[in-house]
Amino acid sequence: MAIPDYSDRSLADLVSLAGRRAVVTGGGKGLGARIVYRLAEAGADVVVGDLDAAAANVVAAEVAGATGRRVRGMGLDVADTATLAAAAQAAVTELGGLEIWVNNAAIFPATGPAVDAADDFLDRLLHVNVRGTYAGAREAARRMTNGGVIVNLASTTGFKAAVGISAYVTSKHAVVGVTKALALEFAPANIRVLAVAPTIIDTPGVRDQMAPLREAGVDVEARVGANPLGRMGVPDDVARVVLFCCTDLAAFMTGSTLLVDAGTLA
Repeated sequence: MAIPDYSDRSLADLVSLAGRRAVVTGGGKGLGARIVYRLAEAGADVVVGDLDAAAANVVAAEVAGATGRRVRGMGLDVADTATLAAAAQAAVTELGGLEIWVNNAAIFPATGPAVDAADDFLDRLLHVNVRGTYAGAREAARRMTNGGVIVNLASTTGFKAAVGISAYVTSKHAVVGVTKALALEFAPANIRVLAVAPTIIDTPGVRDQMAPLREAGVDVEARVGANPLGRMGVPDDVARVVLFCCTDLAAFMTGSTLLVDAGTLA
């Protein structure tokens, strides 16, 4: 089934997600919460899944109030395939279908020296970041009966290594590969698969990671903002690119990873 030619559609129509249903994993804070807002603002109804069900419900209520869309929060652990399936099914059962799935949830612990990395640490990180992404995409594709879009959150570390986070680097290289492979496999079903690769973004999780540096007197914002665009990234910088991927503006794109890196990889 060929992707439609949208040349005769208006810009407003191409940007609109009206009538589409989405799931965002890790949507209870940070990048995920902002992605939920942008998708709903564009007209989508959204299931917000998060390990912290209370946070997911708060985001759902706030976004529903701000946008007038149907937004439903629920507990979701991407390491537990049953909860991924439940979120996908909730979109179908409660919202009427599933056209958009955003694999945002991930963990970012420091590895330390690779020679000291324990197997249980590696298993947990790869289980969440790689298997969680793969299984989420699979559960979504099983229910995208009329086509759709899957967006995976990768990282600039999926293209360039960094010392001290070798396991995370490994996981994000895998996400880039999963995106390419599933794009080819799902294309006949009119399901596009894209990834978005941010640099360091100012989120609650990143603030926690950077706290020791700040306490040591390091100006983290200035150091991270020493990029060609001159500032540290914020969640909406990423959410806007995810929104683009989900709209028909990107209808002829699949398998690609879009860098949101402020030129750091240029």
